[in-house]
Amino acid sequence: MSVRRLSPNQPDSFEFTVENKVWAQEQLKKFPEGRQASGIIPLLWRAQKQAGGWLPEPAIRYVADYLGMAHMRAMEVVTFYTMFNLAPVGEHFVQLCGTTPCWLNGADDLKAVCKKVIGDERSVTADGKFSWMEVECLGACSNAPMVQINDDFYEDLTAENFEVLLKNLKDGKPVKVGPQSDRKGSEPAGKLTSLTEVGGSK
Repeated sequence: MSVRRLSPNQPDSFEFTVENKVWAQEQLKKFPEGRQASGIIPLLWRAQKQAGGWLPEPAIRYVADYLGMAHMRAMEVVTFYTMFNLAPVGEHFVQLCGTTPCWLNGADDLKAVCKKVIGDERSVTADGKFSWMEVECLGACSNAPMVQINDDFYEDLTAENFEVLLKNLKDGKPVKVGPQSDRKGSEPAGKLTSLTEVGGSK
């Protein structure tokens, strides 16, 4: 794993919104008394969402203090799990799967689209709309190649439909989540080859 460092540009402070404080208290009720530190991952995740998709250093300290933990303990969690972003990301944060099934099915073409439309990996576009990074398997291998954008998966991508997808997101137009082909879920591409009859031979 590569070294993960905090962004040099940090806000002065962070505090949960009133709604997130209520949410956090409800989360901590799930853990036995004295074990509230076990809630660090969901609280960090909520802080990341509140901060716009990344975890500023003041937010990491805030969550640690909220849970009565040493700041370094929280930092250890944040730097271990790559789901936590340590620098600002775009409004639409593209995670492009580059693991073998996606790579064999055209992930390099999607990567070229990212470089063309967004720019360098981990950089945010001037309008703040996009950033991207290559990640390990996201678990949608049967619909490769695919990307995750914020909380949604987009599968069965080609360079052409992926570029259209990014343009529609930029323009604020509605987009289809899930497979970008006409198949449903992870059913076989083309036509069904099994379970095509009700019942079966005796």
